[in-house]
Amino acid sequence: MGRLISSTAMPDPNARSWTDADVATATRKKPVPEGLWVRCASCGAILFRRALENNLSVCPDCRHHFRISAPERITQLADPDSFDEFANEIISGDPLSFVDTKAYSDRLAAAKKKTGVNEAVRCGTAFIKGRKVVLVAMDFRFLGGSMGSAVGEKIAIAIEMAIAEDLPLIVVSSSGGARMMESGLSLMQMAKTSAALARFDESGGLFISVLTDPTTGGVTASFAMLGDVILGEPKALIGFAGPRVIKNTIRQDLPEGFQRSEFLLEHGFLDRVVDRKDLRSEISSLIDYAGK
Repeated sequence: MGRLISSTAMPDPNARSWTDADVATATRKKPVPEGLWVRCASCGAILFRRALENNLSVCPDCRHHFRISAPERITQLADPDSFDEFANEIISGDPLSFVDTKAYSDRLAAAKKKTGVNEAVRCGTAFIKGRKVVLVAMDFRFLGGSMGSAVGEKIAIAIEMAIAEDLPLIVVSSSGGARMMESGLSLMQMAKTSAALARFDESGGLFISVLTDPTTGGVTASFAMLGDVILGEPKALIGFAGPRVIKNTIRQDLPEGFQRSEFLLEHGFLDRVVDRKDLRSEISSLIDYAGK
């Protein structure tokens, strides 16, 4: 009886020998697409971007709240397909022909190209769990969410819309403050928005201000801190001048957690710190409580 011979033991006369180049090609790893993974700035965890977005851009390990854009914020807060934008045609000009290391007009063009939006704030009517509101969302990606003449005008229009239609006003702030490239014109927006809110208050309106990371400068010094109810996201930086500027000015070490949401809540500047996943429910409950 003949001995069985494994087919793998028999050489294939048609097979070619492998070269070093063949081995390198076969074992080369496929490149990982850029932007697929994100490192958490708080705990250092490496997170799958899609999973992070599905978790409202909140780290599942340490609950760090990533900064999000105005379109993302609107999607998270508003009922599906309910956001009806207005004043989108109002955009910044360059009234002072301002130039520092780059012309202001060039900065505006670059910001529009990079972000896909035409200004640092979006305004519209929307429904939040079935409650109709005027919703304003600032976008830190656009020149640091800074408030220039166009931003101030759009927010003032949103306030007037809330007065005219007797709707609650929800403003989500994310800003470095007044836009320095417009000098005094940007500072005037602090008075304009504050005066509009005074009229809104006289009309009996409900203003819920949501402060996110960061909310600083002239935005904090005006409309952001004038809410009937002021909410903050966890560990958001909230203040006027930055902590480094304050420390260098008073030449003293600052308390632990200074200018963070939890510190401000403890000292009476905020009404509540609310996790992003709970914001929709919190806002709708406040509207119901106020009878709006």
